[in-house]
Amino acid sequence: MEYQFSRRVLELKPSAIREIFKYAADPQVISLSAGNPAPEAFPVREIAEISAGILAQRPIDALQYGTTEGYTPLRGHLAAYLKETSGIGSDGDDLIITSGAQQIMDLFTKSVVDEEDTIVCEAPSFLGALNTYRSYRAKLRGVPMESDGISLEGLEQALKEEKRVKFIYTIPNFQNPTGATMSLAKRHGMYELAKKYGVMILEDNPYGDLRFQGEDLPAIKSFDTEGIVLYSGTFSKVVAPGIRVGYAVGPKPILQKMIVCKQGEDVHTNIWGQMLCDELMTKYDFGAHLARLREVYRKKSKVAVDAMNRWLLPKITYLPIEGGLFFWCTLPNGIDMLEFVKRAIDHKVCVVPGNAFLTDESKPCQSFRINYTTPTDENLVRGIQLLGEVASDMIP
Repeated sequence: MEYQFSRRVLELKPSAIREIFKYAADPQVISLSAGNPAPEAFPVREIAEISAGILAQRPIDALQYGTTEGYTPLRGHLAAYLKETSGIGSDGDDLIITSGAQQIMDLFTKSVVDEEDTIVCEAPSFLGALNTYRSYRAKLRGVPMESDGISLEGLEQALKEEKRVKFIYTIPNFQNPTGATMSLAKRHGMYELAKKYGVMILEDNPYGDLRFQGEDLPAIKSFDTEGIVLYSGTFSKVVAPGIRVGYAVGPKPILQKMIVCKQGEDVHTNIWGQMLCDELMTKYDFGAHLARLREVYRKKSKVAVDAMNRWLLPKITYLPIEGGLFFWCTLPNGIDMLEFVKRAIDHKVCVVPGNAFLTDESKPCQSFRINYTTPTDENLVRGIQLLGEVASDMIP
């Protein structure tokens, strides 16, 4: 049979990261290409205790159908927590629980974007979000990243030139893939530009609780007086990605449309995972748990920095980070980044080529992404050493 695929699926390409995972599956290969939390960060004991209690005391609540909006106690506790800790949420907002933050990208895009509408994105940006936007045949306009976040000049130019912009997509804290944190001035600047040009902002914050250095900065959503910001959060990086529990806070009319769309996708997010997250927040010391995670990542990041300073500098440079999961490394001009990545695989170490994170993957890129959280300290150091050996072979 000759299969007929939709136009939007025909134009999609396999994820570059997932393709790299094929090589990373080799037990002899050190993977610095994942985006996974550190194995030692998972609250396994607490999850086991809570799960046993739920299944012993309230099994039907956990196993039965639930509401599309999400588990009511978790929604209430999350709303209060975000308001108290981050100033997020107003009378015009609501909160829904989703199957991970990735579903927020999908539901929001499905709700507000028509074919050929434009989404303005940081360049580089999170590949999972970019592929979601591509699946709806949106036009992607990339705006260059700087050390303190998106270029506001580039952002305004994009908003002037593009006639059908629906929203700006940003990851202000420890951005994936660069690790950069948007300055307070740029957060206010982005919000003012969104107001000026009548577009929304999708503020994606999966890593904000993983700050191990520097001062917390307010969420863009915290000064949203116009109802133009949709805030995306997740338990994936602070509890476990496998439970697939995310949450969105935004204007009630937007969330109502997202709920209708979710009913056609998965009906509701898994109830056991929602109950688990609720009890972790309310019956355990959630603040102490986050503090432990920050210490884990502070120590692991130091291992990575020490290794990069020894084995990569000065031939390969990297951006300093204050939290999150990634380092963004850059090769000198004239060095073929894709050839470097291929040779790294030959040396049994995987990284992600930087062009995978661009809105236009054909554009030149001298950078690649390292994940420091997933490998053991020993493998992290060894993997960076192997990258240094490749650099020595390729860079004069």
